[in-house]
Amino acid sequence: MQETLAEELRRLDGAGLRRELRRWEGAQGAWIELDGRRLSSFSSNNYLGLAGHPALTRAAGAVLKRAGVGSGASRLIAGNHAEHEALELELARFHRVEAALLFNSGFQANVGVIPALVGAGDLVVSDRLNHASVIDGCRLSRAQVLIHDHGDAAHAGRLLAEARSSARRCLLVTEAVFSMDGDRAPLAELARVAVEHDAWLMVDEAHAVGVLGPAGRGLCAESGVTPEVVVGTLGKAFGSFGAYVAGGAGLRAYLIQCARSFVFTTALPPAVAAASRAALELLVGAEGDRLRAELGRRIDQFRTGLAELDLLADGAGSTPVFPVHVGDEARSLEVSRRLLEAGIHAQAIRPPTVPRGTSRLRFALMASHTPEQIDQVLAALAQLVREESLPRRTRHVPN
Repeated sequence: MQETLAEELRRLDGAGLRRELRRWEGAQGAWIELDGRRLSSFSSNNYLGLAGHPALTRAAGAVLKRAGVGSGASRLIAGNHAEHEALELELARFHRVEAALLFNSGFQANVGVIPALVGAGDLVVSDRLNHASVIDGCRLSRAQVLIHDHGDAAHAGRLLAEARSSARRCLLVTEAVFSMDGDRAPLAELARVAVEHDAWLMVDEAHAVGVLGPAGRGLCAESGVTPEVVVGTLGKAFGSFGAYVAGGAGLRAYLIQCARSFVFTTALPPAVAAASRAALELLVGAEGDRLRAELGRRIDQFRTGLAELDLLADGAGSTPVFPVHVGDEARSLEVSRRLLEAGIHAQAIRPPTVPRGTSRLRFALMASHTPEQIDQVLAALAQLVREESLPRRTRHVPN
C-alpha cells in the first residue's frame, strides 16, 4: 500500500496538484501567524472577522464551564442540549421560517439532506459549479442527476421540462454565492423555474448568510425568494463552526428521522452552539450592520483595483470572494508563492476544486481588513502583471 500511495503522491507532485497543510497560530483574522510568519490573510472565509470576537469567546467559555467539552453522543441518543435547541429556534426566526436543524458542517448538511429528500426514481437538477458537498450529496442520493450550465436558469428549465414527467420528486439545487467564483445565482429565475416544473428548490447560502441581504439573512432574502430548503453555515461569516438547514417544521421533523449525517454523528459541542448564538446576536444588530458596511467598502476598493489592473473576473465584485484566474496549475502555485514572499497569504486553487485549466488565486475579504492591506495586495498583483507572471483578463469559461 505504501508504495502505491507514494506513486500516487509523485503523480500529484508532477501535475502541480499536491496540497500541503500549513500551521497557523492565534485567532483567525486579517493577520495570521502562518508557519511562523506574520501575514495578511486573504484565504479565510471569516468574512465579518467574528472568529476571534470577544462576545463569541465569552459565550463559548461560559457554556464550556457548565456543559464541558463534548456532547457525548448523537442528539437522538444522549447529545441533545438546550444550546442546540435555542440556536435552532433563533436561526428559524432569523430566516423567518418555521424551523431549523443543526448539522456538524456544511458538507454533512448537504450529503445528509439531498439523499434524505430524493432517491431512486427521483430527479436532481444541479448547477455545474456547485460545491463538492452538493455533488457528493447528489451521488449518494441515487437519483437521476442532470447538470445545468452555470447560472443558467433557462437551461435548468429545459432539463426539467425534458425529464420531470418521469420522476417522482424533483430537487433543483444551487449555491447562492459560488465559493470559487464569487458570483451570485439567479435565484428569482430559478425559483420561477422550480414552481413551473413542480420542483423543490434548495439553496446553499454558505457564502452569503451573514453577508448579504437584510440583517445578513442571505441572498434568498435579498432576492425575495423562499426556497423549500435553505442550507447555512456557521463557520464562515458567523465565525463559529457547524451548519444548519432552515425551512418548514415538517422538513426538520423528517430530517431528524432520515438525514444519516444527522442521525449517526456525535452532536456539536454545546459551547460551539453558544458561540454561534452570540454571533447571530451580533449579526442582526447594529454591529452586524457596521461590519457589513465595512466589508462593503473593502469589496468596492478591491473591485476597483482589480478592474484597473484588468484582473476582475466576470461575475465577481459584489461579494467578498474574488478569483484572479491564472489557468495553469504550476503557474498558480508560483504566483501564490510570490505573494507569500510579499507577506500575503492567498491560496492557489487547483483541480479538483476547480475545472482543469482554470486554476486561480482566491481572495476572500474580511471586514477586519484595512484599506492599507487591500492596497498592499493590489500593489503586489500590479508588480506580477508588469513582470508578466500574472496574465490579464484570463476569464473563467465553464466547461
